[in-house]
Amino acid sequence: MAETAEGNLRIALLQLRAVPDEEAFARAESACREAARLGADIALLPEMWSIGYRVPDPEDPAGAEAFRRRALAPDAPPLRRMGAIAAELRLAIGATYLEARPGRPRNALRLFDRHGAAVLDYAKVHTCAFDRERLLEPGDGFPVAALDTAAGPVAVGAMICFDREFPESARLLMLAGAELILVPNACAWDAPRDHQLESRAFENMAAIALCNYAAPDQDGGSTAFDGMAFAADGRAREMRLCRAGQEEAVLLADLDLGALRAYRSREVWGPQWRRPKTYGPLVEAIPPNV
Repeated sequence: MAETAEGNLRIALLQLRAVPDEEAFARAESACREAARLGADIALLPEMWSIGYRVPDPEDPAGAEAFRRRALAPDAPPLRRMGAIAAELRLAIGATYLEARPGRPRNALRLFDRHGAAVLDYAKVHTCAFDRERLLEPGDGFPVAALDTAAGPVAVGAMICFDREFPESARLLMLAGAELILVPNACAWDAPRDHQLESRAFENMAAIALCNYAAPDQDGGSTAFDGMAFAADGRAREMRLCRAGQEEAVLLADLDLGALRAYRSREVWGPQWRRPKTYGPLVEAIPPNV
């Protein structure tokens, strides 16, 4: 098994093609085993992996009902199996799935630690009414968990796909202490979105790791940024840790936690210089002039 340098956290982005439901977790298990062989501490799947993000036309009542029947309870056997694999491999796993709920299902992530315990449950907050996601119930917050790793505890949060397009999502995670933000994704990955994600890392001094579907489902481009825009001497530096092509891959990103924590302690984009009393329109349901 490959090893990272002491103090590094190795993140594996499992950029896979979508597969039918019954194959999804078998493919995930295989990719997690490869990630563990490569010395990863955390493995992340693309958005709503349990169904390959196949969402029916919301105008089709039969399709919508069939969609709801594909949802899984958080303790369903496939998810329990992912927890067991995490414990066996000593690998944290970000498992994404369609979560069964009373009423509409949710687009969810459950993060298992390397002991197999579920330490973070989160559902996509920014679902949209103009697309097929109108079949989903939005989540209600951006939790952060202390994830036990071989490099020590790491504060981890998540944003699923559309959540990353709202600066408030990453800012809330930063204010809650997140050092690493996991981003399961399922959309075309282009230059504007890539620059946007880099900005989220920069403005919140947080590492961000995004895992997208491989082609032909999407176009890959899974990537990670370490959140450190400047070196100790003030010179600008490259934040990107890795970037995938379009094909299937287990992509590795090595994050220097010590360097990130030192950076967060000396730089200015944290909470200490914020002026929350001036931000009232940010929390208005319909801000003026919009």
